[in-house]
Amino acid sequence: MAIKNINCITILLAVYTVVVAAKLQRFDHLPSKMDGSIDILVIGDWGRKGLYNQSDVAFQMGKVGEILDADFIISTGDNFYEDGLIDEEDPLFVESFTDIYTASSLQKQWYAVLGNHDYRGNVLAQLSPALTQRDSKWLCLRSFIVNSGIVEFFFVDTTPFQDKYFTEEEHTYDWRGVLPREDYLSNVLKEVDMALKESSAKWKIVIGHHTIFSAGSHGNTQELVDQLLPILESKQVAITVLLSFLHSSSFSYFMVMTFMCSQLQFLTSGGGSKAWRGEINDWDSNEMKFYYDGQGFMTLGIAENEVNVAFYDVVGKILHTWSTSKYTHMDS
Repeated sequence: MAIKNINCITILLAVYTVVVAAKLQRFDHLPSKMDGSIDILVIGDWGRKGLYNQSDVAFQMGKVGEILDADFIISTGDNFYEDGLIDEEDPLFVESFTDIYTASSLQKQWYAVLGNHDYRGNVLAQLSPALTQRDSKWLCLRSFIVNSGIVEFFFVDTTPFQDKYFTEEEHTYDWRGVLPREDYLSNVLKEVDMALKESSAKWKIVIGHHTIFSAGSHGNTQELVDQLLPILESKQVAITVLLSFLHSSSFSYFMVMTFMCSQLQFLTSGGGSKAWRGEINDWDSNEMKFYYDGQGFMTLGIAENEVNVAFYDVVGKILHTWSTSKYTHMDS
């Protein structure tokens, strides 16, 4: 499978969130390193009370986080399985978060967005400041911006974009704060567009739970192809890499070459706990550079002129690395 008619250079991480009828809320988290560089751990699809290798992944995250002196952690959604949180006092929050990510290097700020499994629970509870009172490192919102000096992260709420969640009968979703849906989605797209346009950061990274393109079992998210991708394409001068996190609990990496020196890159990661072995769709081998269907996490190192990415498995082995500067893209 190949992607056609994509003509931009873009950088994105996947997990998304939104605020209706207002500018995206903004948080400053400036780097502690003297050179202004920043190191981040990224994980998604994790909250299973330590089961399905969640505790093992957390242990390796702690080790790598200490080596890198990680500045903060990003969670790309599906934070609590199977059906989000019941309320603000739900013991699942402690059992799947506080009691699992115990390493000193992980006692940094966590910035999280909602996944589709989170929407099956009490959304307002997971977004509540009461959880931050229970564990000060937790912050979960719908859509927001984190400013880290040379880089800005744009978190976008992708779940309400998918039509199937509004029609399926198998699960119930908490759409409080989302309805009327058309108004909500229109506002999200408007605010993301405006925020990207107004940003003067050297690097711009968009984060959301659902991928735009993926060889994983869920495949592409056509609603994002139709509605979000054009906004990213229109910001091609400022956005230089696309990192996207897949909600099928697996790793995949895509490099999509387009015209002349223009490229669209997809880096996809989940796998914080349970993974789905062998679920992969056919994809053009010239575009997909790496795929791994096990548990793990990702690191993101951002400097003034370079971005470095590494994928780690459940025992801390580096499976794949990728880096980019203004003119080059390298894999190993």
